[in-house]
Amino acid sequence: MKIVIYGATGMVGSQIAQQAVARGHEVSAVSRSGADVEGTTAVAADLTDTQRVVELADGADAVVFSVPPDRTGGPAEPVIDAHRRIIAARPAARLVIVGGAGSLRSGDGDALLLDAPGFPDAYKPEAQAFTTILDDYRSSDGLSWTLVSPSPVIAPGDPKGYVLGTDSPAGGSVTTSDFAAAVLDELENPAHAGARFTVASKA
Repeated sequence: MKIVIYGATGMVGSQIAQQAVARGHEVSAVSRSGADVEGTTAVAADLTDTQRVVELADGADAVVFSVPPDRTGGPAEPVIDAHRRIIAARPAARLVIVGGAGSLRSGDGDALLLDAPGFPDAYKPEAQAFTTILDDYRSSDGLSWTLVSPSPVIAPGDPKGYVLGTDSPAGGSVTTSDFAAAVLDELENPAHAGARFTVASKA
């Protein structure tokens, strides 16, 4: 399978790229710097360049977007707008979007995690952005897409095996290894087309 990975040098994207290569897929690793990622073809590009996104998608089976909004206090709108332009362009490849946990719903109702007491203020802009992005994909037409949300805590770590959920957390935490494995398993055996799912590591 030919897979394009945006954000391939990040904490999550690098794990997805590593596991995709290990499974024998042909990977284009996209970052703004075009940095080398072992076993991949490095590409310098930005999520906001919609024409380039479509060009890369046209030559691939799937595109993974692992690109969060600016975490240094900048606005989240550029990432929201980038996804809206991608949706409007309707690339033919399958799209897998790495989203945030804040758009998940609490287990006892319809309230979003981002609105729960104690949700860190620093993460709210990103959580709100991916809530909007998820809504936009759910309202889209003519696209093959899946959005994957991590558990409330995601951090580097060894694989433990994983469990899945849909719109409520499947557990409290997930390692990047388990998260990447779930993304690759979904790419290889699609089970959540046109939907969101979430991943947690086994205890």
